[in-house]
Amino acid sequence: SVSGTDDEEFQQRVLALLQQGRPGTTMCPSDVARTLDAGGWRALMPRVREAAFTLADAGMVEVTQRGEVVNGRRARGAIRLRATIR
Repeated sequence: SVSGTDDEEFQQRVLALLQQGRPGTTMCPSDVARTLDAGGWRALMPRVREAAFTLADAGMVEVTQRGEVVNGRRARGAIRLRATIR
């Protein structure tokens, strides 16, 4: 069940979805939540966002707003995610 899903699994799901996209493209965190629970995805958003922020802290993901990289924990409003270009 999703309630038993640990934070690392959320992080892996974020990375897996980003790797499916073209390099440099962004996705909405809700895309990740919807793959976990199509009906109850909104309730998962805080955990998906936190997983993304943890990945950003590790340098694996960038959190963006209007194309600019931002600190996701301080950002207000919609954010998007992209894999870090290495």
